[in-house]
Amino acid sequence: MYERFYELRERPFALSPDPDYLYPSRVHREALDYLRYGLESHAGFVVITGEIGSGKTTLLQTLLRGLDNQTTVGRIVNTMLEPRELLETIMIDFGLDPAGKSKPLLLRDLAQFLVDQRLAGRMVLIVIDEAQNLSLAALEELRMLSNMETEKSKLLQIILVGQPNLRDKLASPELEQLRQRITVSYHLQPLDADETANYINHRLRRAALGTPLEFPRDATDAIHARSRGVPRIVNVICDAALVFGYAEERRGVDLALVHEVLAELEATGVLPPVGFTNMTESAPRGPSVLTPPPASAAPAAHQAPAFAGGGPVPARSATPAPVAVAAAAPLRQDASVRNAQLDQREQALRQRERELAEQRRILAEEYRLLRARAAAPADPSRPAAVRVQVQPRPMGTGRPESLWQRIKRLMLGVSSPAME
Repeated sequence: MYERFYELRERPFALSPDPDYLYPSRVHREALDYLRYGLESHAGFVVITGEIGSGKTTLLQTLLRGLDNQTTVGRIVNTMLEPRELLETIMIDFGLDPAGKSKPLLLRDLAQFLVDQRLAGRMVLIVIDEAQNLSLAALEELRMLSNMETEKSKLLQIILVGQPNLRDKLASPELEQLRQRITVSYHLQPLDADETANYINHRLRRAALGTPLEFPRDATDAIHARSRGVPRIVNVICDAALVFGYAEERRGVDLALVHEVLAELEATGVLPPVGFTNMTESAPRGPSVLTPPPASAAPAAHQAPAFAGGGPVPARSATPAPVAVAAAAPLRQDASVRNAQLDQREQALRQRERELAEQRRILAEEYRLLRARAAAPADPSRPAAVRVQVQPRPMGTGRPESLWQRIKRLMLGVSSPAME
């Protein structure tokens, strides 16, 4: 819609996870470092968590794009599965047929597949997105699958990616054995104000055909304050700002426009009220590495010191202290409630995205028809068109026109109504 107006090859703030637009912030660089370390060291389980819209899927896409052709990847995105369904889904993703087989036969076929891959010099990786939806029984099934190994290394590596309540689920006493096998765990923090400004202008530069558009710092600070540094919410605000700017034929985006956009997004329900409290803000931050990565694989600030004798630091016990267990009990009790609330928010956001996409499609079609009608040669046999003069509304009456009314008015060439 606005790409030609701003000289962009595509929408820079689309919500699809595109690795080409990944901004290498500090937390995303660290997360990639730890993911790569987990793969190179053949660690058992790697856990990556983050708030909704924090860039987990884009991070995964970037990681998978960088893998060589000696890695066989199975990716599971629908995780509302029971243990046997999860096993069958994994086999189907690897091209194996689970139909009509008992569970022992399924495990035998999967084990044979993993051995064949190892003999061929290939690594097998399972990536499970939205892992917070897995039941405790399904997570325990994954632990049992990780027991498939040779004398020297694991035949299967597993990456669990999910929302912060995945950590609450993994803290359950029933998953003690699985928790001890988690070698690398990292939580994606939101962007700070500087990173938000760099993130926005990085995406604008990536999409620019000519001189890139740039958001001023006061505008990015307002976007950061409202989005709390969550990349998906930043994208929603910035995309709406470009739509508003296009509708009003503004060549730049300033603080006043951002405030107008935020008011519109809150009024239409795209953004929650300012006083809304995020249920995941108490989630742990930063990395938690049980086996310290080498200097080349992770930032030095997160490396654990070696013993005086020069030997490696042993893995820290995953068994929490009694005080920590007592403190975590209320969190575990509320995990299902928070999970339901987060799922509802996610579904509402996706529904709103679909509605906005449909509105943009309709407006684009109307615009195309109007352009075609304007470009058609005039028929001398038809009477001249009569220009319609839209009467301005009386001062202080009616409601402010919406974004879509503004766009249609500009397309039709109708003069601007009086300000409320």
